[in-house]
Amino acid sequence: MSQIKIYGLKEHLDPIKARLSDMIHDCVVDTLGLPRDKRAHRFFGLEEEDFYRPATASPRYIILEINMIAGRTTETKKNLIHAIYRRTGAELGLVSADVEIQIIESPKANWGFRGMTGEEIGLPYKIEV
Repeated sequence: MSQIKIYGLKEHLDPIKARLSDMIHDCVVDTLGLPRDKRAHRFFGLEEEDFYRPATASPRYIILEINMIAGRTTETKKNLIHAIYRRTGAELGLVSADVEIQIIESPKANWGFRGMTGEEIGLPYKIEV
């Protein structure tokens, strides 16, 4: 299970939303082994006055917050981060200074979906990858 929030300036984020969502989802499926039909992305297009960014970042700067159930190895998480950097550069022309990624993990007991907790539900995919 993962949920992803994407923040950026509205005028730069809106034109790439669909492509960015597809690209991120491909990375999550390929790296974490999530099923293709498990996409939960939320876009937050902000106005200039609501989105302060580092001096090294351009107006195309985006922040990705990837929330997921704990259990992936450090190597798997690194692979996910590197895959996102490779693809955002190659497919969207974003430089690495314009992409920040944070993985936020929480135990299965802290997740609730389909009327159960993450500990109670039987997931059809492995978390420990």
